[in-house]
Amino acid sequence: MAKEKEHINVAMIGHVDHGKSTMIGRLLYEAGEIPEHIIEKFRKEAQEKGKATFEFAWVMDKLKEERERGITIDVVHRKFNTQKYEVTIVDCPGHRDFIKNMITGASQADAAILVVAADDGVQAQTKEHVFLSRTLGINQMIVAINKMDKVNYDQKRYEEVKEAVAKLLRMVGYKVDEIPFIPTSAYNGDNVLKKSDKTPWYDGPTLFEALDMLKPPEKPVDKPLRIPIQDVYSISGVGTVPVGRVETGVLKVGDKVIFEPAGVTGEVKSIEMHHEPIKEAYPGDNIGFNVRGVGKNDIRRGDVCGHPDNPPTVAKDFTAQIVVLQHPTAITIGYTPVIHAHTAQVACRFVELQKKIDPRTGQVKEENPQFLKTGDAAVVKLEPTRPMVIEKVKEIPPLGRFAVRDMGMTVAAGMVLDVTPRK
Repeated sequence: MAKEKEHINVAMIGHVDHGKSTMIGRLLYEAGEIPEHIIEKFRKEAQEKGKATFEFAWVMDKLKEERERGITIDVVHRKFNTQKYEVTIVDCPGHRDFIKNMITGASQADAAILVVAADDGVQAQTKEHVFLSRTLGINQMIVAINKMDKVNYDQKRYEEVKEAVAKLLRMVGYKVDEIPFIPTSAYNGDNVLKKSDKTPWYDGPTLFEALDMLKPPEKPVDKPLRIPIQDVYSISGVGTVPVGRVETGVLKVGDKVIFEPAGVTGEVKSIEMHHEPIKEAYPGDNIGFNVRGVGKNDIRRGDVCGHPDNPPTVAKDFTAQIVVLQHPTAITIGYTPVIHAHTAQVACRFVELQKKIDPRTGQVKEENPQFLKTGDAAVVKLEPTRPMVIEKVKEIPPLGRFAVRDMGMTVAAGMVLDVTPRK
């Protein structure tokens, strides 16, 4: 069996018309992920219409057309392989999807590809996405200066856009000399998989090469153990078996563990992954583990397992930076929506609106605002209505991000800056 490739999540970001979806299509196409029969079908059509050169872009347009007509061509599974990685593309079509995808943690990106059109340059959404990437802890960036075909592969224009983007990245604290700026045409495939002869002046990596230059995601094994519980089973002859994904730390057979906020302790008798017994579990592993001394009704979904010497933090209150994605009226003190953090869902009350922040610069716009509306970024204090585990995003990132839900929608998303532990 071939060794599994390391997996990496990459967010595709940038202004709405700068060619992100064409770039995703191009990456999938070059990696051989668009099924041959679909390509064949379009190639035939292309010949019939006298477009025998079979432009890739034409394929992309067709796929888009069929998607819009509701025919499921699954270019949505968005996984492809480079030499080194299995890459999952986290597509962020709009500002809201981006924040929601990123903060709700389902797809915490290890890196981002920022697509900026050569003819258009830096736009408002470019700035917004760069700022958010930084705020959300994406530390690695690749810049694709796209649509080079629209500017006749002009090196001078490439340099101008590169300088404007570099200035923006520097402003929010990225190390620009570590970032590749690749002149691309997703439409024609220039410098995506293969080096383009249209940019003889460019000697850096192609997009595929740049992906392979990314550092692999760190496995947070040195952090304290945290396993948010998804389900609890009672198996006859075995006992209580909590199920969850190890987010940080390492769990070993024989370990003493504590579940919070339940406050119950036990000892790990066995661990299973994919129905196979294992001796120890690492970050990213989805496991079931049998715990001696814990009853089925002692713990529930939303509890978090840790080691007694560094137990999960039960919050009396917590301070967070949030972005309001959509709210029909406004958020004021006393508002009590449901907070979704890891596997927990707990109603939390807004007890302080401390300051409003400019999402483009991070500067404080207003101290103690009266309310927050759609589009506002702010620092707030929240108080859970019943005990819940939540951690500082700087210390245990997967347990420090949350979504705010109300009226059947995601109202806001946030990151925990500080926690006051319950005594």
